[in-house]
Amino acid sequence: MEELLLRVEAPEGRLDRYIADRLPQFSRSLVQRLIASGRVLVNGAPTKASYCPLPGDVIQIRVPEQTPQEPVAERMPLQILFEDADMLVVNKPAGIVVHPSPGHPKGTLVNALLAHRPDLVRADLDPQRPGIVHRLDRDTSGVLVVATNREAQAALQAQFKAHQVQKTYLALLYGHLTPPEGAIEAPLERDPEHRQRMRVAPEGGRYARTEYCVREVFPGCTLVEARPLTGRTHQLRVHFCAIHHPVVGDRVYGYRRGAIASPRQFLHAWKLALTHPTTGAHLEFTAELPEDLAAVLQMLRAQR
Repeated sequence: MEELLLRVEAPEGRLDRYIADRLPQFSRSLVQRLIASGRVLVNGAPTKASYCPLPGDVIQIRVPEQTPQEPVAERMPLQILFEDADMLVVNKPAGIVVHPSPGHPKGTLVNALLAHRPDLVRADLDPQRPGIVHRLDRDTSGVLVVATNREAQAALQAQFKAHQVQKTYLALLYGHLTPPEGAIEAPLERDPEHRQRMRVAPEGGRYARTEYCVREVFPGCTLVEARPLTGRTHQLRVHFCAIHHPVVGDRVYGYRRGAIASPRQFLHAWKLALTHPTTGAHLEFTAELPEDLAAVLQMLRAQR
C-alpha cells in the first residue's frame, strides 16, 4: 500500500478538490472513492469529501496497491504531426495523461496510440508504456514523440538522456521578467512533505537548467519562450516559481486564485527538434498554440 502525506498551508475549499489539485495523477472521482472508503485521514481521523482543510491539517492518503494491467486500445482523436516506421510525433491535448497510472487506467495517450498502431503491442516494448520516451504533464499540451520499435526507442532515449533534443515551450508567467533573456540554474528534488511535487533542492538535488526569452509583455504577465536544457519532472513550473514568476493557471506551484483567467496552466510544448533514430536526419516539429490558450492571449491583447 502506498501512503502519501499532505500538510495544509492555507484553506483551499473541499477536501476532495484539494487532494486532486495537489496529486494530479489521481482523478477527483478516485479521491472521492478513497475518502468514502476511509482511506483518507485528516489529523488521524476519517472525514467527508466536503470537509474544508484548515492550515496545519495533516492529510494521510492510503492508496491500495493495484496489479498493473496492460493498457487496451481505445479509439480517441490523435493529431499526428509525423509518422513513419520508427516513430510518431503527436500534438498532445491538455487533460490527457500520457500513460496509464493509478487513477487513470484508461483514456490515456497510450490507449489512443494502441488503437492507431496495433503493432506497438508486438514491438518488444514495455507493455505498460509502449514507445514512450518522454512525457508531458496532464495539463500541458504540445509536441510529444513516441517510438514504434525497440531500436528506435533506445536511440531516442539516448538523445533525451544526452540532452540533445531541443525543446521549446510557450509559457505565460506572472510579472515582468528582468532581464528579458536569461537562464535559471537550480537543482531539483522531490518535496519530502509533498511527494508528488518537486522543489528547488536546498543542497544536493539533480542539476537543472532552463533558458528563457521574453516574447510578449502584458499588464501583470509575460509570454516567454522557455527551453529546458535538462528534462527534470515539473522543471519549468518549479524554476519559474522559484524566481517568483509562476506559470499562469498552475494550481500546484502557482497562485491558487490568480488575477489572470486561464482554463489551465499556460504551458505548451511548442517546438521539438531531434535526430531521426534510423536515418540520422535532423527533424523539427511545431504544434501551434491550442485554442484555449490562444484565447487567453487574445483577451490580454485586447486589454492593452
